[in-house]
Amino acid sequence: MSAYVIGHLREAAPHPEIAEYMERITATFEPYGGRFLVHGTQHEVKEGGWPGHVVVIGFPGIAEARTWWDSPAYQEIAPLRSRHIEGDIILVPGLPEGYDPASTAKAIREAVSAA
Repeated sequence: MSAYVIGHLREAAPHPEIAEYMERITATFEPYGGRFLVHGTQHEVKEGGWPGHVVVIGFPGIAEARTWWDSPAYQEIAPLRSRHIEGDIILVPGLPEGYDPASTAKAIREAVSAA
């Protein structure tokens, strides 16, 4: 089951350390099967606010995403970004093949009925 690292990064002034981070990041996630799915593209806000940029890196599974995040290679370069760009980063497991949101709706209805 796929997994994703999703970053919501705020605007930042250009800095040489950010350029270095961007030059080095791909080499840190490729050994774990990671690849950019969204990076450096414009997004369209439909509800609420979402200032800044969106980054999505896909992995074969949540274990690979966690291992990449905790890897010495990534932890070595992470401060190059975090010193200059504020943001939120989450790891999210994907859904299994054949997922049906109706099953989640059923569970909600059952919980409401039991309350």
